[in-house]
Amino acid sequence: MENTQTQPVDINGKHFKRAGFVLVLMLGTFLTIINQTLLVTALPKIMSDLAINAIDAQWLITSFMLISGIMIPASAFFLNTITNRKLFFTAMACFAIGTVICALSTTFNTLLLGRIIQAIGSGMMIPLMQTLMFLVYPAERRGEAMGLVGMVIAFSPAIAPTVSGWIVDFYNWRYLFYIILPIVGINMVLAFFFMKNIINVTKPKVDFFSIFLSSLGVGLLLYGISVAGNVGWQNKTTWISCVLGIVVIILFSSRQFKLAQPFLELRVFKSRMFTLSTIIVAIIFMTMIGSEILLPIYTQSIKGFSALQSGLILLPGAIVLGVISPIAGKLFDTYGVKKISMIGMFILTVATVPFLLLTKDTATWWIVCLYSLRMLGMGFVMMPLATAGINALPNELISHGSSINNTVRQVFASLGAAIMVGVMSASVTRYSNDYVDISLTPLLKGLNSGFMSGFILLAIAFILCFFVKSPTNVKQNE
Repeated sequence: MENTQTQPVDINGKHFKRAGFVLVLMLGTFLTIINQTLLVTALPKIMSDLAINAIDAQWLITSFMLISGIMIPASAFFLNTITNRKLFFTAMACFAIGTVICALSTTFNTLLLGRIIQAIGSGMMIPLMQTLMFLVYPAERRGEAMGLVGMVIAFSPAIAPTVSGWIVDFYNWRYLFYIILPIVGINMVLAFFFMKNIINVTKPKVDFFSIFLSSLGVGLLLYGISVAGNVGWQNKTTWISCVLGIVVIILFSSRQFKLAQPFLELRVFKSRMFTLSTIIVAIIFMTMIGSEILLPIYTQSIKGFSALQSGLILLPGAIVLGVISPIAGKLFDTYGVKKISMIGMFILTVATVPFLLLTKDTATWWIVCLYSLRMLGMGFVMMPLATAGINALPNELISHGSSINNTVRQVFASLGAAIMVGVMSASVTRYSNDYVDISLTPLLKGLNSGFMSGFILLAIAFILCFFVKSPTNVKQNE
């Protein structure tokens, strides 16, 4: 039991119990994040039921990532404009409304609308949780807090294919939303009792042009990357969208440095630790999302497994990641980030090598073990580094740091999927001219090449870890 002195306080100076507050945040974020990848294995059934093609169906996932990515940068502004309690209920209400629309949808357009409304809530919820979790724990326990954050952020999309595969194999795809809806309702009831206001609202001046530039820039960049994942980087739409997105983001960034009250405080990048940790974590997230796309392709197309069986292969790794994340957080609080991140990156990088050598005869148990080992390494490095980076910021910049951290991670996750799938597709095309068995061998070569691109990215992140300093577990400013 915590004594009164160690319990957090709200903006009125009243102590409250941390456990209920944390439970509400974690459950709400879990529900929103799991929806990012929940429909991946359900797309074939949805395509058949709603009579749509693969390109239209892909937008049910792409639109969620796109809208969520657009909303994340605005979260820091929202946190300083309205109370965190109101923002939580707003985010969950948007998500609930979107979920109802999805569950009752009978047309593609209705389902797409529901996904967009869901994504608005999700985009607000992810950085909200990270910011509140950081502030509700004392500095010496922030590794533990971020371990819990990492468990939710990484575990949710990892377990989604298993849950989705099971439901789609035995029930209608709409049950993906029916099951989530009552849990959302229960969480909102719990939030009524446990969610407290812990951030003093400063109500900064609204700069609508910054909002426009932020939404347009991130939206164009994510759209271009999404198009690249579907049709390749050589597509004209991909390059035009990505270039325009980068130009608009540069304009947005330039404007923020000129404003007395910036919409998004980019001066957080003056912290070397924050910048370095954000880059490394983003690269790791790239390879995680990319691998979670390539592995089901291997297990279903090469091994001939069902969607449920494919999801079950990923499940042990998801459980390992969920277990190790809070443990890694406690280790961070005790030993700092340097040793933990180096050990984690070494495990993650080495465990990726065998995926470069996959064959049709690779044992399933070996894949499960290797994937679980990768998740073990990821758990040791991802959230401890993110914690060290945000720990380098003063309290008033934590909301901005969380928003930027999550925005970069969202963009890099989409980029990682586009790169690894793009490399795989290009390799399949190249090797198809050299092999007689064009149905399997070129695909295997392509998958190996896709994992090779992930390995190169991890090698870069491993090298960057050598430049990470070992801050103490006491919050510091650089």
